[in-house]
Amino acid sequence: MAERSFAREVEDLKLGAGEVFRGEGILAITKALLQSGVSYVGGYQGSPISHLMDVLADAKDVLDELGVASAHVLGVSFGGALAQQMAVTHPGRVRRLVLVSTSFGGFAKPGDLRAFWHFIHPGSYHPVRLEKVAGSMFGGRMRTEPELVRSMHIRRPKNPWQAMYRMAPLFAWTSLPWLWTIRHPTLVVAGDDDPVTPHVNHRVMAALIPRARLYTVRGGGHMALIDSASEVGPVISSFLRGGSGAAPADGGLRAAASGQ
Repeated sequence: MAERSFAREVEDLKLGAGEVFRGEGILAITKALLQSGVSYVGGYQGSPISHLMDVLADAKDVLDELGVASAHVLGVSFGGALAQQMAVTHPGRVRRLVLVSTSFGGFAKPGDLRAFWHFIHPGSYHPVRLEKVAGSMFGGRMRTEPELVRSMHIRRPKNPWQAMYRMAPLFAWTSLPWLWTIRHPTLVVAGDDDPVTPHVNHRVMAALIPRARLYTVRGGGHMALIDSASEVGPVISSFLRGGSGAAPADGGLRAAASGQ
């Protein structure tokens, strides 16, 4: 396993029917997705991530250990970068690709500076303060229902430098030159009120990945997968079952392949 090991969490993900799973909300989502045949690659503020390729190695190792030859791969935020890399580095392990609230790294339009400051500043994570800044950090429903952030169990960085270190892998990485090489059926999901990963970046990915389609969550923010689950869930499920999962990429950007 890599430097920032998930050994204990991986063991928990192997629990079977009738066994009780205990863990953070994001891990519960991971467990549910695995049981549905989806390999989940997630990123969230405070997650113990240091090197992109280390996490990629862990993702492959987990599939090997679970005896999964190939899987649908869903990546959120930082995990979307890893999902893109996995589709290129280990294309045979990926069946369908879902990219949610993510980016292609370098050369992408940067997010809102206020959101970035709140992400790296430890003071933003005090329970009272977090509800006040949740809208600026995540956008979407967090602007009108900031109490939703209580269920996210976000880890506070010790200091801004630690937070910057956790984000460092994306500063020197970009998928832009090789997005065209991703041949998997791909669904790109984005909120149009995401201050972290602007909607235009998703439009670019949907345009450059040959078999990609874009689904836009109107009024959705960076956490659309969670705060708009009733809308996004059926779209992703339809796509993974072999449907389009979304209308062709909007705004003049087309979905290049009709066959799934």
